[in-house]
Amino acid sequence: MTQTEKDRPWLIRTYAGHSTAKASNALYRGNLAKGQTGLSVAFDLPTQTGYDSDHVLARGEVGKVGVPVAHLGDMRTLFDSIPLEQMNTSMTINATAPWLLALYIAVAEEQGADISKLQGTVQNDIIKEYLSRGTYICPPKPSLKLITDVAAYCYRNVPKWNPMNVCSYHLQEAGATPEQELAFALATAQAVLDGMREIVPEEDFPTVVGRISFFVNAGIRFVTEMCKMRAFVDLWDEICLTRYGVTNPKLRRFRYGVQVNSLGLTEQQPENNVYRILIEMLAVTLSKNARARAVQLPAWNEALGLPRPWDQQWSMRMQQILAYETDLLEYDDLFDNNPAIDAKVAELKKNARAELDNLEGMGGAISSIEYMKSRLVDSNSDRLNRIESGMTTVVGVNKFTTSEPSPLMSEDGGIMTVDPATEQDQIDRLNEWRETRDENAVKSALEGLRAAATSGANIMEPSIIAAKAGVTTGEWAEEMRRAFGTYRGPTGVSASPSNKTEGLDEIRAAVDAISDTLGRRLKFLVGKPGLDGHSNGAEQIAVRARDSGMDITYDGIRMTPEEIVDAASKQDAHVIGLSILSGSHLPLVEDVIERLKAKKMSHIPVIVGGIIPDEDAEKLIKMGVSKVYTPKNFELNTIMMDIVGLVNHSLIAA
Repeated sequence: MTQTEKDRPWLIRTYAGHSTAKASNALYRGNLAKGQTGLSVAFDLPTQTGYDSDHVLARGEVGKVGVPVAHLGDMRTLFDSIPLEQMNTSMTINATAPWLLALYIAVAEEQGADISKLQGTVQNDIIKEYLSRGTYICPPKPSLKLITDVAAYCYRNVPKWNPMNVCSYHLQEAGATPEQELAFALATAQAVLDGMREIVPEEDFPTVVGRISFFVNAGIRFVTEMCKMRAFVDLWDEICLTRYGVTNPKLRRFRYGVQVNSLGLTEQQPENNVYRILIEMLAVTLSKNARARAVQLPAWNEALGLPRPWDQQWSMRMQQILAYETDLLEYDDLFDNNPAIDAKVAELKKNARAELDNLEGMGGAISSIEYMKSRLVDSNSDRLNRIESGMTTVVGVNKFTTSEPSPLMSEDGGIMTVDPATEQDQIDRLNEWRETRDENAVKSALEGLRAAATSGANIMEPSIIAAKAGVTTGEWAEEMRRAFGTYRGPTGVSASPSNKTEGLDEIRAAVDAISDTLGRRLKFLVGKPGLDGHSNGAEQIAVRARDSGMDITYDGIRMTPEEIVDAASKQDAHVIGLSILSGSHLPLVEDVIERLKAKKMSHIPVIVGGIIPDEDAEKLIKMGVSKVYTPKNFELNTIMMDIVGLVNHSLIAA
């Protein structure tokens, strides 16, 4: 049925940030000039995990997957000439969310903004970081306290700001089924609101519920994904009414932003990704009653590396054509009372409720982190098995693989690269910042932070004072580490082989044979050096190696090269596998190789996986890496046989 008035389009965003605050500011202003209607800020890994750009763990990671923001000066430069009172800004930040919001508020006040009018979102969902993304710092309970601090501050002082984006996006990237995505995200929201209930006056609580937003993923099975969004709408309304007693329907609305599935973008025939992105966008826009409030789309070439401004523009134009050229926004919901849609939504809701009840029985999301992590690893393993076996078709990957060369691939490889000199430039400016700030003000601000953290007071006010005093990201996070401790999340990879050994007989026989020759089980150590928390690939390699009969070690994310080499030495590893998806593979792998040489361990083959351009792969081979794997190497069994072959080759060489 046609409406009398056309709907307003959703917020059109591009997830962006790289190199430096100055370069990212130019990118933002360019995108806004092209018609983008909101900002979505990508921060680099040191910023996300609470380290300054000159910290040892930040080496090779500065400015790679986002913009480095080490202090108020960086945030000031990032939003130069962008009036924050008029902007709607989403910041994808979790463990350091209170700090980045404090810096944002400080810059807004410098601009003369009324902070009660600021609009935007901090993701601030630490629970999914333990499950899928890995940028956590502190243990779950104090991290939950920091989330509620932000929410409590925002509802009083920045009422139009969303203090938390319950983020199921990365759950799908980690292999979640639609039912798991629904249940795990809703359980996270419940954990936060249960905590808020204890500190917010009863009469204000519905307002707090109404500010919780979500950030979701839309995959290629777009009918199922659309039904998932309709299920989210229904289940959230149900939870808000029955669990929290929110009677105002407006405060029970499921408000969400979306980025469509980056995991499904292919390195092979990357031009096909344009169609994937478009189809996935339809899942979150076609159904009016379950339509996203904000949409950001990846670029066609993100499986290859960092997209260029033109690539981001192309994805933005896709949104604008749908919003402004088609008649989509002139109609009521197209799918109400559709029996096929209703049946699928009912099925998803039933299964999600069952999983929610299961999590509730375990004590809620915080108590169920290890369980949820293991379920995601299992689901992702099933997904990869279906692709590898051909049960799931991926065009250009396991079917229809004959292809013409892409004219979109120019001399730069079709991607943008970050100048390695950027890191030193950022460090130089950081040192200059430290030298020119008022050290007495910094000392006083850090004492205030420490007092708030240890006493249980809200961390936001002292964080804003610290931001204005010139405290750095690493200094703020170090106070949180001192007060609450650090945490290493579960890997989801058990030591015991699974029963999913179909098709592994040949590999298991080869592993048994080489193990007999070695006189013990083939030892394969999987390591993730640096700050990259995307652990899905490392987990699946470890799981397949384990099920193939290898003795595996995988200790999770954020290991230093020194720790990896020491572990390989102590455990007498036969092969080392390194997984790096942040683009920092060259410096980190070089560090590992040099440390192996220093310990007289160069005979141990090293294999590397990640989003690695061909030019970089050649450099890695010259360094001494035995094999390089990228997303196009999706056949895990082939990698397993390669590992056996490398050990056999090293035996012959010895």
